[in-house]
Amino acid sequence: MARRSTVRDPRITDDPELSAYPGTPQDPEFDGAPARGRGAPTRGRWSGGGGRWLIWAGRAVLWALIVVIVVNGVRAPFERLTQQNTPSGAPQVSPDAEFPIGKATSFASQFAAVYLNFDAVRLQEREARLAPYLPDGAEPQFGWDGLGRMSAGAVQPYSSEIVDRQNAVVTLAFQSEDRRQLLSVPVFYDVEAERFVVSGRPAVLPAPSSANLPAVPAGERDPAAETELRTPLADFFKAYAAGNNVSLQRYAAAGVTLEGFGGAFTFVNLKDLVVPSGAGTTREVTATVVWGVPARTTTSLDSTTNADPGEASGKLEQAYRLTVVKQGDKWFVKDIRGAKRSVG
Repeated sequence: MARRSTVRDPRITDDPELSAYPGTPQDPEFDGAPARGRGAPTRGRWSGGGGRWLIWAGRAVLWALIVVIVVNGVRAPFERLTQQNTPSGAPQVSPDAEFPIGKATSFASQFAAVYLNFDAVRLQEREARLAPYLPDGAEPQFGWDGLGRMSAGAVQPYSSEIVDRQNAVVTLAFQSEDRRQLLSVPVFYDVEAERFVVSGRPAVLPAPSSANLPAVPAGERDPAAETELRTPLADFFKAYAAGNNVSLQRYAAAGVTLEGFGGAFTFVNLKDLVVPSGAGTTREVTATVVWGVPARTTTSLDSTTNADPGEASGKLEQAYRLTVVKQGDKWFVKDIRGAKRSVG
């Protein structure tokens, strides 16, 4: 058996770059080279193939982080918006939404009309009328000792305070002789039975005094227009009081239908007419009218009339705001309504 020469071929080196067989199957870096056997030269450095996997892995992680940041940046405002619009957990219902304050105010108003009117000679009548509003065991007169008298009217809602879903305090305004006052009424609501009851003693309170009305400077007036309009407007108010639709339409602008009082008042005079300075065929004017108020008619047992209902026995001043238009050489009324606040 022949022995292998131990003399190393100087053409073969450990460095792959100096291989004597570059690009051949004998080249250790050839992709299809078989595993090195005994005596095969070894590579002297790392080829770098594993480094490319690390680079791709790093890029994938980086892109994943970018996607997460972008998605969170878009999603966060949307989630905050939806969380604000969507109630969390059980819906919170305020007492205001559950307590029927409108019905409670109606109940308290009826109670006040009875409670604020009493007379010593009508004890039993007041007691019977109060009973439907009071809780069981309450005093029949609900705090009144049966002496003296009081009368009140013009009971109107003023304010309300909802304490919880079953309790509220309703405040009402009323007029007693020459005094305007308030009445505070505590009310209890039975949710299951849907019923109300006065739950405590009411309280009479003084009503706020009237507000101070600041003076408003009067604007410039148009004397010529006031003189021109006074007669046609006086004729208009006469027809307006009488309520004769045929004659009233003579003073109405084209396409406008007016309705009058139908004899409820009589025209006395046009006390004042204010036409602001300006120009044009459409003007807005303020008129102060004096109406005649018919006397009250009383009928005796023999059915005789003591006064003529068509005879004016009183006077009442009222202010109106009118829109008038000039068509040709005549003025016509386009609209009539209540006047704004007075000047001065």
